[in-house]
Amino acid sequence: VQLQASGGGLVQPGGSLRLSCAASGSIFSINAMNWYRQAPGEQRELVASTTSDGSTAYTDSVKGRFTISRDNAKKMVYLQMNSLKPEDTAVYYCNMRLQRYRDSYLLNYWGQGTQVTVSS
Repeated sequence: VQLQASGGGLVQPGGSLRLSCAASGSIFSINAMNWYRQAPGEQRELVASTTSDGSTAYTDSVKGRFTISRDNAKKMVYLQMNSLKPEDTAVYYCNMRLQRYRDSYLLNYWGQGTQVTVSS
């Protein structure tokens, strides 16, 4: 199983970016899909999450600006980021908790990270 994240880049304050993360491999089902971020010198933090029933949750600092969504058929998760601020600058990681075929348990997988830089 592999997760491939994309969509990061350099954007001015107030701008928008859309991150994507695609899962591939022998996947039976995906439970939670999450986006984390890690700024230099900081701990990795959970930014947004979505569960298999479609419910979502966000850290307070991004509420009203970021939207997480998922496409179960494509095994993808997205993060639409609007009204970006310099403090959103970080490496963003996708994370999925999933079940592989012939497994009876869930495992955590991580994407490779994509850099988001918000600067004028």
